[in-house]
Amino acid sequence: MNEHSFFFTAMIYLAAAVVCVPVAKKLGLGSVLGYLLAGIFIGPNVMGFIGAEGQDILHFAEFGVVMMLFLIGIELEPSLLWKLRAPIVGLGGMQVLISTAVISVIAWWMGQPWNAALALGMTFSLSSTAIVLQILKEKGWMPSAAGQSAFSVLLFQDIAVIPMLAIFPLLAPVGAATSTGGHTFRDGLSGWMQTLMVFGAVITIILAGRYLVRPLLRLVAQVRVRELFTTFALLLVVGISVLMTLVGLSPALGAFLGGVVLANSEYRHELESDIEPFKGLLLGLFFIAVGASIDFHLILSQPLVMLGLVLALMMVKCLILMGLGKVFKLSTDQNLLFGYSLSQVGEFAFVLLSFTRQTGILPDATASMMTAVVALSMAFTPLVILLYEKLLQPRFTITENSTREADAIDEKNPVILAGFGKTGNVIGRFLLANGVPTTILDLDSDRIDMLHNLGIRAYYGDASRQDLLHAAGAAEAKIIIIATDTIDQTTEIVKVVRQHFPNLQMLVKAATIPDTFDLMELGVLHIYRESLDTSLRMGADALHMLGFRAYNARRAASTFRQHDEKALKELSALRDDRKTYLNTFKERIEEMSTLIQTDKVKPWNDEILSWDERSLMEEEGNPEVGEIPDTNSSAEILNVKKENT
Repeated sequence: MNEHSFFFTAMIYLAAAVVCVPVAKKLGLGSVLGYLLAGIFIGPNVMGFIGAEGQDILHFAEFGVVMMLFLIGIELEPSLLWKLRAPIVGLGGMQVLISTAVISVIAWWMGQPWNAALALGMTFSLSSTAIVLQILKEKGWMPSAAGQSAFSVLLFQDIAVIPMLAIFPLLAPVGAATSTGGHTFRDGLSGWMQTLMVFGAVITIILAGRYLVRPLLRLVAQVRVRELFTTFALLLVVGISVLMTLVGLSPALGAFLGGVVLANSEYRHELESDIEPFKGLLLGLFFIAVGASIDFHLILSQPLVMLGLVLALMMVKCLILMGLGKVFKLSTDQNLLFGYSLSQVGEFAFVLLSFTRQTGILPDATASMMTAVVALSMAFTPLVILLYEKLLQPRFTITENSTREADAIDEKNPVILAGFGKTGNVIGRFLLANGVPTTILDLDSDRIDMLHNLGIRAYYGDASRQDLLHAAGAAEAKIIIIATDTIDQTTEIVKVVRQHFPNLQMLVKAATIPDTFDLMELGVLHIYRESLDTSLRMGADALHMLGFRAYNARRAASTFRQHDEKALKELSALRDDRKTYLNTFKERIEEMSTLIQTDKVKPWNDEILSWDERSLMEEEGNPEVGEIPDTNSSAEILNVKKENT
C-alpha cells in the first residue's frame, strides 16, 4: 500500500485525533492540546507517518482559520462593534501598540536591524484567535470579564493585521523581491503600490458583500435546495480567500471582513449553520498540522536558546497584558486569566513570517527559528491555562474574597437565601414581592454592591461558615434556600446546615442529574433541578398549542415530574453500575410513556375536568396540603370552570 496516498494520510490524521483528543480531554488538558499532541506524534520527528507534506497540509488546514474568522465576523453586527468600540480600540489598540513597541526594542537590542525588529514586534504582538476562543468556550469562560476582554483584544488584532500587511512591503530592503510567493497581482510593484492594493482589496470586499453577495444569496435561497445554499456558502469563503491570495494578503482577513459585511444579512444564521461543521473539522486539522510542523531538530540543536526565547516572549506579553488589565480594572484572578490566555503568538504569525522571509526582511535561519518559537508558544498555551486553572485561580479567588470581611448581619428572618445568581435572583424577588422577610447571603462582592444600589438588603459572606449562618439567624429560621453557583459550594453549605442547624428545612438547587445524586447521598429531601420546571412548562404549552386541553397538558407534565423524581431516587443507587443504570433508565422511560398514555384514555367526568385546587396541589407533589379555605371567590371560580367544561 502506498503510505503516502491520500486515504492513508487521511486515516492517520483522523486516527490520531480520535485517540489523542479524548485522552487530553480526560486529563483536563483540552482538545487543542490533544490536536497538537496528535500532530507531534504522527509528525516526522516522532512516528514519521507524515513528513514534508505536513507543511502542505498546514497551508490547507489554514482554511479552518479562514472559516472561523468568517463566522466571527458574521456574528459581529456593525452596531455591536460600535458599542464595543471602547474595549476593542482602547484595550486592543493599546495591547498591539505597546507589545509591538516593547518587543521591537528588545529585538533591536538583541542585534536585529530596525526593520526586522519592527516586523518581529508586529508579528509577536498578535495572539492565537483559534486557540484562545476554543479554550475559553470549552472552559465556559467567555462570559467572564477576562473572556470578554480577551475577545476584544483578539478582534482588534484580527483587524490590525490589515495595516500590518500594508506596512510590511515598506520594511523590505531596497532592491529586495517583494513577491509573496506564487503569482500575485503585487509581484514587481513598489511598496507604495502594494499598500494601495491592500486597501483596494479591502474596499472591494466591503462593496461586493454589500451590493453583490446579498442579491445572490436571495436568488440561491429562492431555489429552495439546501445543498445549493451550502455550496454557495463555501464558494463565498473560498472566493474571498482566492481574491486575497491574488493580491498577496491573508485569506483569513478577507473572510473576517466579508463576515462583518454580511452580519446584518437575513441569511446570516443559515450561513453560520452551513459552515460550522467544516470549520470544526478543518480547525482540528490545523492544530494537528501545527504540531507536526514543529522543527524538533532545530529545537534540540539549541534547546536552551529556544526554550528561553519562548518563555521570555510569553512572559513579556503576559506582563504587558496584565498591566493593561489592571488599568482596565480587572480583578486579580480575571487579570491572570487575561494575561495567560493571550501570551502566545497567533496563527497569523505563520503568514507574516513567511512574508518576511520572501521579502528579505528576515534571513531564512532567523525566520525558521521564529516559526518554531511561534509553534511552541501555541503548544504551551493549553499547559499554561491548566497551570492557571489548577494552581492560581483557586488561590487568588480565595485571597480576593477573603480581603473583604463578611458583612455584619443585623436582622433575623424566617427564610435564609444562600446565593443570588440566576436562580436565587428569581426566588429572592418572588419572596420579597410576597412580603416574606428573607436574609440574602452571597459570596460575589460585585453582586452584593449591585443589590445595594437597587435598594435590596443583602449581605456579603460565605454561607458555608457556621458563624455567619448563626449570625443570620439560622438557629431560629424555618427554611434555608441554597441556590449557590457551584455544586461544591452547595454541598459545603448542606453539610454545615445538617451538622449545626438540623431545625432548618433545606430547599436546594441542583444543576444536573449527577449533582442531584450527590445531594441525595447527603440526605437532602427537597431538591430542585434548575431546568426541570421550565422544561415541563414549555412542554405543556407545546401540547396545548397542538390542541390538547390545558388541564390534560398540565396533568401530563405533573405526571411526568412525579414519575421522573421517583425514578431518580432509584437510579441514584445504581449510578456506579453503568450497565444496570442504563437498562433501568430505559425501563423507566418506557414505563413513563405507558403511564401517561394510560392516563390520557381514562374516562373523565365533570369533577375531574374541573380545576380543583386540592387535586392540583396533590399532583404537584404536596399530598398533605391540609384544609383549603372554601372561600366564596374560589367556589365561584370552580363553578365557572365546570360550566365552561
